[in-house]
Amino acid sequence: MLYDIKLVTEYRYASPVPFARQVLRLLPVERPGQRVIATDLSISPAPTERTDSLDFFGNRITTVAFSFPHSELRLETRARVLVEKTEARTTQKTPPFEQIRRSAVAETDLGPKSPVHFLFASRLIALDEAIGDYAQKSFPPGKTILEGAFELTKRIKAEFKYDPEATDVSTLPADAFAKRAGVCQDFAHVMIAGLRTIGLPAAYVSGFLRTEPPPGKPRLEGADATHAWVAVWCGREAGWIGLDPTNGVAAAEDHVVLAIGRDYSDAAPSGGVIVISGDHTIDVAVDVIPVGA
Repeated sequence: MLYDIKLVTEYRYASPVPFARQVLRLLPVERPGQRVIATDLSISPAPTERTDSLDFFGNRITTVAFSFPHSELRLETRARVLVEKTEARTTQKTPPFEQIRRSAVAETDLGPKSPVHFLFASRLIALDEAIGDYAQKSFPPGKTILEGAFELTKRIKAEFKYDPEATDVSTLPADAFAKRAGVCQDFAHVMIAGLRTIGLPAAYVSGFLRTEPPPGKPRLEGADATHAWVAVWCGREAGWIGLDPTNGVAAAEDHVVLAIGRDYSDAAPSGGVIVISGDHTIDVAVDVIPVGA
């Protein structure tokens, strides 16, 4: 599927901001099964400084600084991305989860795709006994890693309520788990916490969902903003497979990857330092429009 993507983020500040330095992850990059044909990030007002680079996990980052007063900031991403059509990977043959648990800790590769970076607690995701017990129910002895992870994906979809009012961007997995409610970021964090607690590698993925579903298909939750899902390491042969606990499906041609990391803090669309007095508002609008196959 070929998509035209438009992401507009607008900040409005209660008082002029005299200085700001931000790190933006707003441009997709080439990934397995995903080809980036064109991208552009326009910033208004124009920053004093701007540099573009890649971080450790291969995400494209734009670092900007503003050394003059400004009351608004508008970021507009436009991209054309080709996502390869794939058969449902949930039927793929993968090793038993016990084997994945052993092989992940024995990995000697320390590159960005290595499972070792995604086995342990990270800034926003602690290992949690209660969430681990919840995840373990999907992994009886001998179950394959993909079967168990996909069952966990579907359980979170069935047992958690999608409620944007229940949590905010700072909510930790334990709180979302206790409420059994939240948004895509929360569901991804809960699933990752459960998998890591039982020794299985899981990564956080941010990206986009198509906003126009195919005829007869329901609109996916989270299509109005950047989305989040989970990538599970299924061994060297199968590699990383994306699963979307918000919608209870495997990540496929409806999903466009923006950034990958250990948790939201590694893949957040923006972060940094803003010198400000007073409050500010953020408005985000996303369009992911299919333009052909």
